[in-house]
Amino acid sequence: MKHRIKLTLLVPLAVAIAAITLTQSAMADDAATAAALQAAIAGPQRSDLNKARDKYRHPFETLTFFGIKPDMTVVEISPGTGWYTEILAPFLRDHGKLYEAVGGGRGAKSFEDKLKADPAVYGKVIVTTLQPPAQTEIAPAGSADMVLTFRNVHDWIPRGTTQDYFKAFYRALKPGGILGITDHRADPSQPQDPKAGNGYVRQDYTIQIAEQAGFKLAGTSEINANPKDPRNQPVWNLPPTLRQGDKDRDKYMAIGESDRMTLKFVKPN
Repeated sequence: MKHRIKLTLLVPLAVAIAAITLTQSAMADDAATAAALQAAIAGPQRSDLNKARDKYRHPFETLTFFGIKPDMTVVEISPGTGWYTEILAPFLRDHGKLYEAVGGGRGAKSFEDKLKADPAVYGKVIVTTLQPPAQTEIAPAGSADMVLTFRNVHDWIPRGTTQDYFKAFYRALKPGGILGITDHRADPSQPQDPKAGNGYVRQDYTIQIAEQAGFKLAGTSEINANPKDPRNQPVWNLPPTLRQGDKDRDKYMAIGESDRMTLKFVKPN
């Protein structure tokens, strides 16, 4: 009887100790991930000009919200000049894998030149071609832990290829994989412009597009919100583009960069 009582007491104790150990391990992993991410963000591979935009783009908070880890396989979509690539490449270099899905044109050549210029940082980056509907294999099917797209959805809407992009993301991701999106957020009181002519996209419209491709919304964040943005002007009037030049420059600089949605989706298991 005494042995039975001791066993009854020991089992929940062992379970509690195991839970504490797992929690401590997870906390240590989270701390190591945070330190590695902060180091990548502060690294010398980033230009001062790009670092100056951190106050608008919040890379640490954004990537942490998406749940990035240094051992993940990540696909960045249409990286542009490589603002986020400068962070992702060193962060994933030793333990993970980074695919860069690039379109055509002069931008692709400039991006390629950027990678070749610093092999110590970008030597392991894998470049793929993304030009829907013909070329959509951004990574081997079911291989990616995370797909990230920053301020691109508004460019795809007028082309009519939005679903082609999202289907490509879905194919590349593992079951349970994450799709992270940020984009210029339109005024929800106004109807969605089918051409996204001013560069803004309604948040509910973006969610609808992702869900139509099979994704499930896992969370939203206001990390990149900007309540100063009236969203009644072309987004390119705001910094960093400042398309109007000196006209109303002070006004647009006071607003800052655009109000942005930050959305996290998951590919169902």
